[in-house]
Amino acid sequence: MAQRTGLEDPERYLFVDRAVIYNPATQADWTAKKLVWIPSERHGFEAASIKEERGDEVMVELAENGKKAMVNKDDIQKMNPPKFSKVEDMAELTCLNEASVLHNLKDRYYSGLIYTYSGLFCVVINPYKNLPIYSENIIEMYRGKKRHEMPPHIYAISESAYRCMLQDREDQSILCTGESGAGKTENTKKVIQYLAHVASSHKGRKDHNIPQESPKPVKHQGELERQLLQANPILESFGNAKTVKNDNSSRFGKFIRINFDVTGYIVGANIETYLLEKSRAVRQAKDERTFHIFYQLLSGAGEHLKSDLLLEGFNNYRFLSNGYIPIPGQQDKDNFQETMEAMHIMGFSHEEILSMLKVVSSVLQFGNISFKKERNTDQASMPENTVAQKLCHLLGMNVMEFTRAILTPRIKVGRDYVQKAQTKEQADFAVEALAKATYERLFRWLVHRINKALDRTKRQGASFIGILDIAGFEIFELNSFEQLCINYTNEKLQQLFNHTMFILEQEEYQREGIEWNFIDFGLDLQPCIDLIERPANPPGVLALLDEECWFPKATDKTFVEKLVQEQGSHSKFQKPRQLKDKADFCIIHYAGKVDYKADEWLMKNMDPLNDNVATLLHQSSDRFVAELWKDEIQNIQRASFYDSVSGLHEPPVDRIVGLDQVTGMTETAFGSAYKTKKGMFRTVGQLYKESLTKLMATLRNTNPNFVRCIIPNHEKRAGKLDPHLVLDQLRCNGVLEGIRICRQGFPNRIVFQEFRQRYEILTPNAIPKGFMDGKQACERMIRALELDPNLYRIGQSKIFFRAGVLAHLEEERDLKITDIIIFFQAVCRGYLARKAFAKKQQQLSALKVLQRNCAAYLKLRHWQWWRVFTKVKPLLQVTRQEEELQAKDEELLKVKEKQTKVEGELEEMERKHQQLLEEKNILAEQLQAETELFAEAEEMRARLAAKKQELEEILHDLESRVEEEEERNQILQNEKKKMQAHIQDLEEQLDEEEGARQKLQLEKVTAEAKIKKMEEEILLLEDQNSKFIKEKKLMEDRIAECSSQLAEEEEKAKNLAKIRNKQEVMISDLEERLKKEEKTRQELEKAKRKLDGETTDLQDQIAELQAQIDELKIQLAKKEEELQGALARGDDETLHKNNALKVVRELQAQIAELQEDFESEKASRNKAEKQKRDLSEELEALKTELEDTLDTTAAQQELRTKREQEVAELKKALEEETKNHEAQIQDMRQRHATALEELSEQLEQAKRFKANLEKNKQGLETDNKELACEVKVLQQVKAESEHKRKKLDAQVQELHAKVSEGDRLRVELAEKANKLQNELDNVSTLLEEAEKKGIKFAKDAASLESQLQDTQELLQEETRQKLNLSSRIRQLEEEKNSLQEQQEEEEEAKKNLEKQVLALQAQLTDTKKKVDDDLGTIESLEEAKKKLLKDVEALSQRLEEKALAYDKLEKTKNRLQQELDDLTVDLDHQRQIVSNLEKKQKKFDQLLAEEKNISARYAEERDRAEAEAREKETKALSLARALEEALEAKEEFERQNKQLRADMEDLMSSKDDVGKNVHELEKSKRALEQQVEEMRTQLEELEDELQATEDAKLRLEVNMQAMKAQFERDLQTRDEQNEEKKRLLIKQVRELEAELEDERKQRALAVASKKKMEIDLKDLEAQIEAANKARDEVIKQLRKLQAQMKDYQRELEEARASRDEIFAQSKESEKKLKNLEAEILQLQEELASSERARRHAEQERDELADEITNSASGKSALLDEKRRLEARIAQLEEELEEEQSNMELLNDRFRKTTLQVDTLNTELAAERSAAQKSDNARQQLERQNKELKAKLQELEGTVKSKFKATISALEAKIGQLEEQLEQEAKERAAANKLVRRTEKKLKEIFMQVEDERRHADQYKEQMEKANARMKQLKRQLEEAEEEATRANASRRKLQRELDDATEANEGLSREVSTLKNRLRRGGPISFSSSRSGRRQLHIEGASLELSDDDTESKTSDVNETQPPPSE
Repeated sequence: MAQRTGLEDPERYLFVDRAVIYNPATQADWTAKKLVWIPSERHGFEAASIKEERGDEVMVELAENGKKAMVNKDDIQKMNPPKFSKVEDMAELTCLNEASVLHNLKDRYYSGLIYTYSGLFCVVINPYKNLPIYSENIIEMYRGKKRHEMPPHIYAISESAYRCMLQDREDQSILCTGESGAGKTENTKKVIQYLAHVASSHKGRKDHNIPQESPKPVKHQGELERQLLQANPILESFGNAKTVKNDNSSRFGKFIRINFDVTGYIVGANIETYLLEKSRAVRQAKDERTFHIFYQLLSGAGEHLKSDLLLEGFNNYRFLSNGYIPIPGQQDKDNFQETMEAMHIMGFSHEEILSMLKVVSSVLQFGNISFKKERNTDQASMPENTVAQKLCHLLGMNVMEFTRAILTPRIKVGRDYVQKAQTKEQADFAVEALAKATYERLFRWLVHRINKALDRTKRQGASFIGILDIAGFEIFELNSFEQLCINYTNEKLQQLFNHTMFILEQEEYQREGIEWNFIDFGLDLQPCIDLIERPANPPGVLALLDEECWFPKATDKTFVEKLVQEQGSHSKFQKPRQLKDKADFCIIHYAGKVDYKADEWLMKNMDPLNDNVATLLHQSSDRFVAELWKDEIQNIQRASFYDSVSGLHEPPVDRIVGLDQVTGMTETAFGSAYKTKKGMFRTVGQLYKESLTKLMATLRNTNPNFVRCIIPNHEKRAGKLDPHLVLDQLRCNGVLEGIRICRQGFPNRIVFQEFRQRYEILTPNAIPKGFMDGKQACERMIRALELDPNLYRIGQSKIFFRAGVLAHLEEERDLKITDIIIFFQAVCRGYLARKAFAKKQQQLSALKVLQRNCAAYLKLRHWQWWRVFTKVKPLLQVTRQEEELQAKDEELLKVKEKQTKVEGELEEMERKHQQLLEEKNILAEQLQAETELFAEAEEMRARLAAKKQELEEILHDLESRVEEEEERNQILQNEKKKMQAHIQDLEEQLDEEEGARQKLQLEKVTAEAKIKKMEEEILLLEDQNSKFIKEKKLMEDRIAECSSQLAEEEEKAKNLAKIRNKQEVMISDLEERLKKEEKTRQELEKAKRKLDGETTDLQDQIAELQAQIDELKIQLAKKEEELQGALARGDDETLHKNNALKVVRELQAQIAELQEDFESEKASRNKAEKQKRDLSEELEALKTELEDTLDTTAAQQELRTKREQEVAELKKALEEETKNHEAQIQDMRQRHATALEELSEQLEQAKRFKANLEKNKQGLETDNKELACEVKVLQQVKAESEHKRKKLDAQVQELHAKVSEGDRLRVELAEKANKLQNELDNVSTLLEEAEKKGIKFAKDAASLESQLQDTQELLQEETRQKLNLSSRIRQLEEEKNSLQEQQEEEEEAKKNLEKQVLALQAQLTDTKKKVDDDLGTIESLEEAKKKLLKDVEALSQRLEEKALAYDKLEKTKNRLQQELDDLTVDLDHQRQIVSNLEKKQKKFDQLLAEEKNISARYAEERDRAEAEAREKETKALSLARALEEALEAKEEFERQNKQLRADMEDLMSSKDDVGKNVHELEKSKRALEQQVEEMRTQLEELEDELQATEDAKLRLEVNMQAMKAQFERDLQTRDEQNEEKKRLLIKQVRELEAELEDERKQRALAVASKKKMEIDLKDLEAQIEAANKARDEVIKQLRKLQAQMKDYQRELEEARASRDEIFAQSKESEKKLKNLEAEILQLQEELASSERARRHAEQERDELADEITNSASGKSALLDEKRRLEARIAQLEEELEEEQSNMELLNDRFRKTTLQVDTLNTELAAERSAAQKSDNARQQLERQNKELKAKLQELEGTVKSKFKATISALEAKIGQLEEQLEQEAKERAAANKLVRRTEKKLKEIFMQVEDERRHADQYKEQMEKANARMKQLKRQLEEAEEEATRANASRRKLQRELDDATEANEGLSREVSTLKNRLRRGGPISFSSSRSGRRQLHIEGASLELSDDDTESKTSDVNETQPPPSE
């Protein structure tokens, strides 16, 4: 928003022209036409007049063009009277609707009035032009004025906030929100400008607007106010960018906190930032720019700076997507200079600015790194590394390490690290992520640096004003994660606004004494906020997103599905209505419905980063870069970068993730500013939520002021307003929401006097004549107006109206005024008409006279005598005399008047003269008296001056004390506020806990009720079962009778057998078929009967359920009535509570006032006492003066007596005052005590009321919800009762299992909590023991060998256990053998390693002995030094080291605490898993517990062995590093030899050169010492790296073994399951065959039962139908079994995939082992060579020391040697401390590994429980199958018995049955087909099993191939070893050359000594100390810097004793 001073009149843009508004013509037009607003597509709303109403529709005529249109009544909105046109506060509008608000804003905007109030809001519309309303004159105009006294302005808001802060001592906040380009940042600047002008100190007020031309290099240059104003340009250049909407758009939110002292002056400021759009640094949309600083740097940097920063042209950078886009009206070059000047004013040093610009240049260079895809693989490669070299130069990194970290980074797999090749897409993504992270860190550092510059700790800040500049609500077509965060923020801010508005409305109504049911509108937004932020039950959007981030296989789709599942029924959540919808879900915010697309939400929430490059950046040689990245390395707990990027192909363009670690902004120190919670990776959503809660807590503790910025159009045109765009923003900004809240109450308020004055015309006779109170008059007027009592309320000073009432009164008033004016016009017209008529009559009479005179003249004009008369008459004198006399009389009168005037003046002058004479005499007397008094006054003045000085001193003391007391009072008040806030928080927590407890109790009661119901249903089912058993017994009795009858029939049959033989032959085949069909029919009939019984039972149950539903409905109605009553009671109680709170607040205010009075009285009392003392002293002094001056004049005696009287009076007054003060103080104390007691009682009562009410309310709400849920459940039960009855048994069992499971879980959780507590105690004890372990480090080194033997034994035990476990594997024997071979090879490699470790350890002891010898020589040198100084320095160093160690311990403690938090999170996760598990067997639990113990014991033993092996290998690596250092030292010595040869030539040339060369030799010696120190540091780094690789190797081994065992177990269990299924299917086939044989046997018996078959035929038909149904059920069960088979096949495939992964991991681990072996061999050889090199270096050092002692300046050389040795001692001590710290780190890692083992054990237990469940389910299916078979057999038995009884009856109906048999035969054929199909499926299953076996064989072949590959790799390793031996040979050659060089060096040193002797004989030598700055000694490319001070100190002794030589 460009708004600067112009030449126009500023009042035109502030004040409304009221003459235009109060135009009677417009008022009349409004009343006559009945104008309203109707919706319009073009204008938003148009004015129209109502012509005709037709039902629901209305005919209107448009005011603009006169067209007529039909509009729905609901679409019409009322128009306000013209009186309200361009109103400054829209809350005053009588018709509050969207059209009126838009019209008012539009009118004001077109008039140039951009600021408008809307209740609490100040609405600002961007003018897109410069307005002259921001000058200092305008600031002065608003200064000290109240909000309602001046027109709307941002200055008015700032002034009210500032005044409230000073008067109420309450923190303030100004909240600026709006779209991009609406003017938030500009308004924020104006607020800061106003506060800087108003609240600046006296010095700063004069000159803070005049910028300094040349900033001085002082730390805090410029005033604080000036620095505050200069912070904006810096933040804008780094955080703002050009977008399509806005040329200077802030791409981050900020909260600026300006601190003020007690007097109201600015004492400091602090800036917090939110949501930096860091993706803009990488890519930009079309026609948009990245951050300004990039363009400013490329445009404004000089040639020297460009070469330093390796800058190129705009088009050479890929990250500048659109090249160079200029901003109209601005030059980037000038802006760059302004930014640099602002940085200088803020106190930035030159090094800081250069480092920042380097980082900016490096961000651009990141984009130019290009990757190429290799031909045969997907692996990325870097074809050219020139850009990488530039980047590494700028960031201080190694190019090779950087390229390795990008292309083949080390990633964590399980517990181990492996190198993984990256694809081109992954590499590109990694580079972009690094660029964004780098820029974000730079921005955070910049904000911290500005805060540091603005922080003033010298003066204490009493209160602050916070200015929030943050993006407003955003609704795009499709919204992403960033929009969710912004909208979530705005929901919270709108809730804050609603709450504040509610409080202010409430206070207004209470002040005016109006009854109104208060509604807290802040609660309206709570459901939506809960939907986003709720942590659990059910979890919100952010919680679910965080949960999905934990799962490796989770995607955005799974997140959306989970969200729909959890929140699908939420009132504010909607699913996409159609499948074609692009949106994934929809949230209903207060501003409208917002569609969200969940693409890449998981990536944005995790914000992954390449940890390898992060470590490199942390270890950068550039201190600035290392400081930016130092937090990443402590404990990088982030999302795995490579897992999340593995599926990445094209990163999105609009990725705006700037939310991670936002909380760092609140910290004050830079180090702590970036700390995230260690131990668990923090997601972006979590961090943003935390920062938002902190911000909201800050804002809630302030008094908020709301500014809503609105963009009028997207074209950036001045004077244009798009109505629809503005309406959307008003909705999003909450302005319309605020208006909605206003409409709920009484928005229109008028003071009594104004109401009476304006509307008394409507009630002419209601108010009697004479005086009457305003309130009574208004009450009478309203009675006369006959208004509805619901439409108004009468307060104490105002009358309140509902929305629209005033418009109605305005209409009536206008009608009344029109009637009066019409009557007035009629009277006026009559009067004017009468007046005109009288005038006409007078004209007529005058005409008649004229006519008569004219006629007489016409008659006389020709008469001669008339002519004579007319001529003679003027000549007569008589007429003239009269005229003269009149003139004389007039003159005489004038003369008389003059005379009287003169006489009067004379008298006055005489009187004045006398008065003056009298005054003169009086003055002369007074003058004499004054001269006498003057002398006395002089004396008095001198005394009074002395008294004044004393009193002023006293006054200064008192003022200082008063200030101290005020400060104390302020501190106490702040503490009181904090305590009150704390108490409120505790109360809220207590209420929440109470509510949660009650909910749990209610849930428990409901669960018990459900269990009771289930038990009752179980009893009913048992009764039914007993009935069925009785029926079964009856049926068995009948069967026995039938069998006896059958025996008789058989005897008869034998006689008839001969006759039936022929028939039997014919019928035998038919009978077999018939037998089978009859059997099926009998089964069907039986099933049918059962179903009939079940249907009757179900009908009974349905009837019972309906009765229960009716009863529940009646209960629900009763409960609803009770709930309504309770709600009414609750509202009454809230009213009482609010009143009580108000009373409490008033009493608190009274107490504060009383305390202030008490303190003022105290101060006055102290003053009075002091005055009393002073007066007593003065009295004594006066007495002494009296005695001395007894012989003075009478006048002095009188003065003395007067003074004594005054003293006496003062004494009396003092005594009275003291008495009054004491009395007042006692009264105050009593009042205070009583008030406090009353307050405490009221508070307790209020708390009790609140607690009771909330309990009742919660109870009723829960009852209501439960009843509603039960009604729904019963309705569902009614519809689905047939399905549910079958599942009741299973449900009952599940419920019992769940109950037992819940009890067991509760016990387990309690045990886990105890375990965690114990672990906490253990951690604390471990922390205490860490220091002790550091002391015992030396002893532990001796015991390492014995521990090593233990580890070997433990390894052997592990191998035995592995062999025992491998015996379990049956089908995969070959795989097992191969794995065992690999394991044996690894063990052999381990043994070799251990032997090498022992050898290295022996070498280490040798080196230690040598170090001890060196220490002995050092001690001999140290004896020459004073012991006290050395002890002091050593103690100081140790103290610092102890402090460092303490800091490290604290860090470890924090990390452990965070790990404990992680464990709690894991515990929650386990709870969720446990809740899904069902039915665990006790035996399995026991086995699992035993396996857990065994695995834990083995894991502990293994971890111990790993830790010991790691310690040994770290020592080996330290020796290897020493070798490398020695090699480097050798190279340095060679360079020194060459330099020494050159020096010898210089020595031969001249004496002076010799002196200089000796001095340079000393410098080279020091340089070598520095190099030795650098080597040591490198050695330590290499040790750390080796230790990390060893850890990775061991973790890989452990993971591999665990995965192998688990895989083998899974395969075994699945094979067993498949075999069991196969057996079951074979059994089923055999049973079917047995049944067929039984049927053939029964064929003979069927012939005998034909007779009885006719009777039972009908029954058999029914049975056949039932049997068909049963057959269908069996087929269904078969299908289920087939589905289970498919699931098992899927599980097999997954097992194969996991096995492949294990093989890949084993290959990688083998590669690593070989590499490590090669490295160990190299290290051993390098160690030997380093020992030799070290010995040579020591010899050279001794020789150099001898030479130095022989030199002339021996004393100085000894001192230097002593200092060097002291430094060496300090270094050795530091190394010892570092060893201790390494030990502590090892302990920490050991603890971590134990924790990881525990987590793996828990996961293993979970997997086993899942497998157990699947087995249980399978067993249940088998049981069901057996039961079905048993039922089939029973049916067959019953059928057989009936067959025997009915054989004789069936003989007659054989002919009929033959046809039926044919039909039955067809059906039987179909059944046979089904059997064949099942057989085919069985064969297919067998085939699949064979395929599986084939696959297993293939895998074995693959394993053999892998073994061959292993052998090839071994051969390659042997070749590598041969190459290493060759390298060693070359090293030996180099060693020989080094020996030759050392011999040459010795010869040279001898020559040097001879030259020195010659020089000593020749004369004295002087060293010139005239060089300034730093001297550089170049030794073959290596430069050594020595400061001038060093050279001077080392030559000072020689210069003092020796004179300078002559040339």
